[in-house]
Amino acid sequence: MMTKKIGIVCYPTVGGSGVVATELGIHLAEKNYDVHFISTTMPFRLKKLYPNIYFHEVEVSNYPVFKEPPYDLSLASKIAEVIDREELDIIHAHYAIPHAICAIFARQMAERKIKIVTTLHGTDITILGIDQNFNQMIRYAIEQSDYVTAVSESLRQQTEDALHIQKPIDVVYNFIEPVDLYTLTNENLKEDFGIKQHEKVLIHISNFRQVKRVDDVIYVFKRIQNQIDSKLLLVGDGPEHSRIRNLVNDINLQDQVIFLGRQDNIHDLLTISDLNLLLSEKESFGLVLLEAMVNGVPCIGTDIGGIPEVIVDGENGYICDVGDLEDITNKCLLLLKDTELRQSFSQHARSHALNYFSSDKIVKQYEDIYMNLIN
Repeated sequence: MMTKKIGIVCYPTVGGSGVVATELGIHLAEKNYDVHFISTTMPFRLKKLYPNIYFHEVEVSNYPVFKEPPYDLSLASKIAEVIDREELDIIHAHYAIPHAICAIFARQMAERKIKIVTTLHGTDITILGIDQNFNQMIRYAIEQSDYVTAVSESLRQQTEDALHIQKPIDVVYNFIEPVDLYTLTNENLKEDFGIKQHEKVLIHISNFRQVKRVDDVIYVFKRIQNQIDSKLLLVGDGPEHSRIRNLVNDINLQDQVIFLGRQDNIHDLLTISDLNLLLSEKESFGLVLLEAMVNGVPCIGTDIGGIPEVIVDGENGYICDVGDLEDITNKCLLLLKDTELRQSFSQHARSHALNYFSSDKIVKQYEDIYMNLIN
């Protein structure tokens, strides 16, 4: 049997889609596929050398005639080049635009016939999909793809409703790697951060965009602080970072809130955390929920998008209405004050993540899609 060759087109930066795309490629390589990443830079999660993983850099040049560098054209050209030179069987594009559109354009230029799988991650639908300027283009990307997946049932339904899509869209959830709960690379981590042993630790991980409602995280933590000695870890960076830091200073929480910026390895941070907060107003899936749950950290999330498909309310976390700070605070306090309840939620969180979102299960779904298309 000849080795199957999969091209993966994704953003290389920190974010759920980049993480999933890279981890998928790694798993496929371990299953003896040849995997070709096509992106502007090396995906940040690709830290180990694999003999059957290849990186093809998209070089974007500045031309005086263009107001902005033509990333889409450069990407399409590179995809077509790699299709023919490496004799790819599948292009897996993460995001309808620009990546699926570029893959479709590349297929028209390439000499070799190829199948295109498109995975919708959310922003291409929840933000671009409601813009009439992109509406038709996203619909075209989906209709022209050979197979389309969405990372949650909520996103699938939203795509069909917003764009009146006739093409079937299958739900293939994001996945998580099993972790060893007992491996902490820095045993003095709490002490290093100035966290006392009796203090509870809450954590929020995001790209600090408005839709993440980091303000709500801060105000909830302020209420918790009035009743429980605790610290809040803020992990990530983004456009709201400076404003959130100013807010923390304005309400005099600078000694209780620890800004950690972007972190590649969040396992250790989750190991010392008691509760994870994701209070977004838009969230197609919420990969950080799985990352927390597999580490045994219960989650508080909002009743939007794919979050209720990950958190089982009252079992491994709680679901609250967006902006209902009183209910969110009460649910946090319930878990932080009741050690036995929190431990029960912790065990359920880990088992739920491993049973329903394990890498073995989800990668097999993608493999089946590839094989059906190739055959």
